[in-house]
Amino acid sequence: MSGLEESLYALEWNNSISVAIITLISYEYMLQFEKEVIFVWQRQWSIMTYMYLTVRYLGISIAMTCACWGGLFYIPETVSYAMFLFFQWGFSVYFCLAELILILRLYALYNLSKPILYILLGLFLPVVALYIAIDIFLWGRPSAISMHEIIITPNIKYCTGIFHIGPMPAIYTSIPIICYDILLLVLAITVLWKHLKERNEIRMKPNAYVVMIVRYHVIYFVLNLATQIFMAILWDDLPTAMMYLAQLFIGTAPFIIVPRLIISIWETHANENCVHVSTTFEDCVCWTSPPALEQHEMHPL
Repeated sequence: MSGLEESLYALEWNNSISVAIITLISYEYMLQFEKEVIFVWQRQWSIMTYMYLTVRYLGISIAMTCACWGGLFYIPETVSYAMFLFFQWGFSVYFCLAELILILRLYALYNLSKPILYILLGLFLPVVALYIAIDIFLWGRPSAISMHEIIITPNIKYCTGIFHIGPMPAIYTSIPIICYDILLLVLAITVLWKHLKERNEIRMKPNAYVVMIVRYHVIYFVLNLATQIFMAILWDDLPTAMMYLAQLFIGTAPFIIVPRLIISIWETHANENCVHVSTTFEDCVCWTSPPALEQHEMHPL
């Protein structure tokens, strides 16, 4: 395949993936908009409401920027670099917010335990620092990555990123982030195991919220693990098709799944008859209730 044919092939893949990203994100937003109106705009706002709005609209902005960058719309080389930095730094901010949401859910699962909250936040700060260091080292230096404009014809041209270092730095720096996700996952599974054991002893069905949130921890762990792997291998010399399919996953899956994990708890909560809702964590804690609710729940289901 000649250089011109390779460029046209890459441009076709870029434009196809861009259209797919825009379509998936737009369709997902339309599907969830009615629930957003009911469970966000028409209810009293809380910490989780602000976090939902941030991940929802920051995610849409990042996804659309990622889709538009490259060849679907011609963008000058200098502007392309600024857009590239925006969605790479935006990815880091987005995943830090997603991690913080998991921390707050664990805080609720452990009955608003302050030690658990302080330990997780204390360990989370180095993760945030690592995200910042990664973005500076991998994305913020011209010696690591630069933009290159490919001109096929005077009317057909697009920008692409050129990596000047191998994938190993990205792989090494992703290991502590994955380890932190494993810690969150282990804590969630531990509280689920304890909950199932207690409920089994009194022959009661497990609390739906505990099972749901632990399931979300598992889903997020798999999602973040896959994203870290894909973002690392993008630094390698991948075949064109594989590289753009990886970008399709990175540019859609996190921005679809994370908001859904938040709003589905509100939807479940609205369809449940809760005796008490914690004023501290009204978003998801029918199960952080006082003893009166536990007595109410003792009736066989």
